[in-house]
Amino acid sequence: MSRSLSLLLLYAANTAWPGGAADPQLPNTLTHEETLAGWVLLFDGRTMNGWDDPRPKTPPGDGWSIEDGCLKAHANPRITEDLFTQETFRDFELVFDWRISPGGNSGVKYRIQDHLFVAPHERNGGNETFEQSVERSFRERVRERPGKGQDYVIGFEYQITDDTSNGDAKGNRKHTAGALYDMVAPSAQPARPVGEFNHVRILVRGNHVEHWLNGVKLVDSALDAPEALQGIQKRWTVAPHVYKLLATQPNKDCPISLQNHGNEAWFRNIKIRRLASN
Repeated sequence: MSRSLSLLLLYAANTAWPGGAADPQLPNTLTHEETLAGWVLLFDGRTMNGWDDPRPKTPPGDGWSIEDGCLKAHANPRITEDLFTQETFRDFELVFDWRISPGGNSGVKYRIQDHLFVAPHERNGGNETFEQSVERSFRERVRERPGKGQDYVIGFEYQITDDTSNGDAKGNRKHTAGALYDMVAPSAQPARPVGEFNHVRILVRGNHVEHWLNGVKLVDSALDAPEALQGIQKRWTVAPHVYKLLATQPNKDCPISLQNHGNEAWFRNIKIRRLASN
């Protein structure tokens, strides 16, 4: 292959969707061409417009803010909660940029089936696992917003992590950057060093999903593939509510959430376009 052709293919790979590495446009903006193609900006770089802002709630959430043109997840908030879009989406193409703190863990969740506040699993003398706490929370669902705790989101997750020093990522390839968390390991590890922004593309159509990172396709799977469901079935054996929701997906039109996992993470250039359903 000639050098000129190689450069052309590299340029095409980086500009095939909004926000590619060769895209020189300003952060958190849409070009005229993107607008015509149906892309919508989910974050304007200045406000929480379009998101379910936890800050004015009672009690107020302290897990999210806006910093330097990014939606920022804060470390160790009183209420560990995701940031949800106000709109719901069925089939879509989503792009965004992220960076993570050293050793950090975060993610983006879609096809969200439920979320509920989970009391600390130190309950019962510390003998209760997190998964058991989630199952108990289904039976003892908290209706009022608590002053502290975790709002656990049950959905499919694009994993975001510092693969070099996060213990969860080191122990399980299905927990590394770009994975379909717990379900499908990424085919490569193209994440940039901690502190640098990475570019993501997520494609969801029906039960088919693709995860891309920095121009590399990492996951190409069906959400209901037996080999994919096997991972979550094993984890949630003690919490059958969770597995049933993910395996059957009673809800198809769902919000998308940015995960606060108790670590600092930054998100920008969040754009989405709806796709015609099969």
